[in-house]
Amino acid sequence: MGAEAEIVCPKSVPNLDAVLSCPQLDIKTPDAAPDNSLASPMLEFVPNIRSGSFADIGPRRFMEDEHIRIDDLSLHLGSLFICPKPSAFYGVFDGHGGPEAAAYVRRNVMRFFFEDVDFPKASELDDDIFLESVENCLRKAFLRADSALADDDSISTSSGTTALTALILGRLLLVANAGDCRAVLCRKGEAIDMSQDHRPTYPSERRRVEELGGFIDDGYLNGVLSVTRALGDWDLKLPEASASPLIAEPELRQIILTEDDEFLIIGCDGVWDVMSSQQAVSIVRRGLRRHDDPEQSAKELVREALRLKTIDNLTVIVVCFSSIDHHREHKGPRQRCVLSADAKSSLRSLLEGNDSD
Repeated sequence: MGAEAEIVCPKSVPNLDAVLSCPQLDIKTPDAAPDNSLASPMLEFVPNIRSGSFADIGPRRFMEDEHIRIDDLSLHLGSLFICPKPSAFYGVFDGHGGPEAAAYVRRNVMRFFFEDVDFPKASELDDDIFLESVENCLRKAFLRADSALADDDSISTSSGTTALTALILGRLLLVANAGDCRAVLCRKGEAIDMSQDHRPTYPSERRRVEELGGFIDDGYLNGVLSVTRALGDWDLKLPEASASPLIAEPELRQIILTEDDEFLIIGCDGVWDVMSSQQAVSIVRRGLRRHDDPEQSAKELVREALRLKTIDNLTVIVVCFSSIDHHREHKGPRQRCVLSADAKSSLRSLLEGNDSD
């Protein structure tokens, strides 16, 4: 895995409107400019969002992955959603025990996250309350989807799905994760993990499971499931009012995007089983420098995972925050090499001497 995500958007964020929609904000990011340099290009960055995705059944008999990709959330939801631009929403749902749970969540995801909730409006709330309200909405959406799976008789209680969503509001990126899908941010070529894989081998998850009466057997929760957080799987969960070793509660991470942030990769565990976060970032970055096409980059990453003999379904979303030309422009002008007359004469003589050989 890559470096852990540094949480650079604290609970108390000064001037939230600037974070969400406007340049001139003094935020302490890893590469932030000095306090007296508010007009720097980094602080004026506004994401220009575009994305692509690709999915493949891999060596499995059935496809259990689902995903959603919305580059313009405001346009998609209309009057239901009054929030800063750009706004975007992405999700990957990696099913297990059959495709029913993942398909159900994908089919109803907009209702769970936006349509049946009073999503906060930045213009009506102060900064702290807005951020807290958005986080609460994301948590409740995961739990609402989990409860809906329990209540729907058409969904097998042995069917479940991991879930990872990414919400972009202006320059604010919020990732919510339950399971072992992963989101990885590319910042100047470095992989920054925006999620933690919720597997039984992860120390804090193992402690939580064991404290609630569960056990880990050969890397599996209760000897059955390879993740410790998932939606559905109600045959492994206690009644809704009880604490259970297997939970649907998502873990949230957030970060303020800058011009150093090139793209986000969201992928199911079939990708991460065979490559690290940094390897994936390097593959996508090389591809984007060749063709600047996020969909083609998603396809190339899936094909690389297949070449590395993954044994799972594969789904990848690549979200770009600006064109590759933007990053080239900020590298500065290319240096020209000018030869003197004597140097040109020496080089010509050397080349002519090689020709005569």
